Amino acid sequence: MSVTNVPMMNALFDRWQRVWEQGQYDLIPSCIGASYIRHGEAGDRTVTREAYTAEIVRTREEHPNTRFIVFDHSFSGDRAWFRFTLTWTDPKSGQRQTREGMQSYVVKDGKLSETWLLLLPLGTAWSDTAAQTSWTAGE
Repeated sequence: MSVTNVPMMNALFDRWQRVWEQGQYDLIPSCIGASYIRHGEAGDRTVTREAYTAEIVRTREEHPNTRFIVFDHSFSGDRAWFRFTLTWTDPKSGQRQTREGMQSYVVKDGKLSETWLLLLPLGTAWSDTAAQTSWTAGE
């Protein structure tokens, strides 16, 4: 296993947070490789950077005010994982929605290359009361 480059991982996930929470789509090429392997609710699939960019745009449109509240994270070699609460505003009701989740990543050449995502049912909540101030706080 390689030694973790914490400054590189912090910079990568700080950018990735800005993509998801602020819609800074111009950062995507610096965050994910030309192809991205995803394991999650939609099954196992490989997407191009362009196809995944379109998914992110669509997801943010369907789930306005998307935020990831991170409770724990760790970097080890070329791996990262996060335990989080995903929040957004339901566009029909205006109500805040939540799902708890865990996501792990493989990083190659400073970019996301593979991920595994597990989400708990709508409305779930971790019992923690203290979230991190950012995705990479404490590193």
